[in-house]
Amino acid sequence: MTESLAAAYSTNPQLNVARAQLRSVDEDIAIARSQNRPLVEGSVQYLTSTTQVHGAPLVAGHTASNTLGFSLQLTQPIFQGFQVRNSIRQAEASVLAQRSELEVTEQDILLQTAVSFLDVLLFRQIVKLRTDDVEFLGEQVRAARDRFEVGEGTRTDVSQAEARRAESQALLNASEANYEAARATYQRQTNLVANNLRDNFNVERLLPKSLPDALNVGQQRHPAIMASLHNVDVNIFNVATLEGQFLPSLGATASASSTFQTVGRTERTDDARVGLNLTIPIYQRGLVSARVRQSKESLGAARLQVDVNRNIVRQSVATSWSSFQSSVRSIRNAQTGVFSAQLALEGVIEEQRVGQRTTLDVLDAQRDLISAQITLVNAQRDKDAAAFQLLSNVGRLNVTALGINVAAYRPEEHTDSVRNKWYGAGTPDGR
Repeated sequence: MTESLAAAYSTNPQLNVARAQLRSVDEDIAIARSQNRPLVEGSVQYLTSTTQVHGAPLVAGHTASNTLGFSLQLTQPIFQGFQVRNSIRQAEASVLAQRSELEVTEQDILLQTAVSFLDVLLFRQIVKLRTDDVEFLGEQVRAARDRFEVGEGTRTDVSQAEARRAESQALLNASEANYEAARATYQRQTNLVANNLRDNFNVERLLPKSLPDALNVGQQRHPAIMASLHNVDVNIFNVATLEGQFLPSLGATASASSTFQTVGRTERTDDARVGLNLTIPIYQRGLVSARVRQSKESLGAARLQVDVNRNIVRQSVATSWSSFQSSVRSIRNAQTGVFSAQLALEGVIEEQRVGQRTTLDVLDAQRDLISAQITLVNAQRDKDAAAFQLLSNVGRLNVTALGINVAAYRPEEHTDSVRNKWYGAGTPDGR
């Protein structure tokens, strides 16, 4: 189990997609910070012109000129109504929200991996039980034929045994198909082939001790709730950014240019300018006002979504806690059922030997035993699956809490590497 979870954490494509999306959101911080930095532009202009005048000899003639110009302009924002500061805070909050979404994806992938692992074990056990059942019923068919040949049984006994064996073979075929499907699902999650899987992980030791503890942990730590809280911050700073468009903006400009003009002879003109530009919004067609109102409604929806997510987590924790407790009780009942069915089968076989039971009685007792055994392995699988589901619902299904020996993905490293980048189109990993 631990190796499977580690493989899924390291190689699952869906998880890698979520990490790439987070790295993309990281760049929003650099984009927001760039609005405070200077803009430098250079230009080169070349112009050639020819003038031909037709008329009296005194005014007729031909004139040619060439003009070459170079210019450099720098624009530095000074004050933009606090829009840049709030945009940076909005981008930071958006990154935190995306990190929480990544944690949700990680939990989903680890849960799906654990369930696929348990399904492989389940169907492998069922295939073995069905195989043993087919072999047992094959013995019953041979025994019924032997008794029929010596006159101690009937043709009906033989037919009943053959019918039951055919039914068991069909169920075995279906179980083998389910087993192969489970192995394929496991391989999709982990990129590993499901050979000789062994469950070496005790997930129950990580579970909260009581339902109130589980509810409390879920409300405090579940990444879906944390993501919605960060989304509230995103919307708060979005409102502040848009409101900044009502305020004046101030910027500084500096430019320098040189122009070379040739009209018979070459002349050079140099120009340098420095200035301030103050823009005061007076009426903006109602556009900014509408955007501010819209962002406030989005903020209200984000705050309501926090309550929605809290209720979802509370319900999920309570449901998975009940499922886990029910599975524990089901295992005890199933163990009793298997023990009783085993004793009953042994008793019916002994009674058949002395003529007190029929072949049909033995077949029914065997069916009851197989049914009880399959119920037991299903209950054991359901208990472990419910434990992983409960751990996910309280927000603890991650490689750190599980103690999985794998290099943890640290999203803050990429964020820090791009936050203050002034130039360069290459990504931190060299692309």
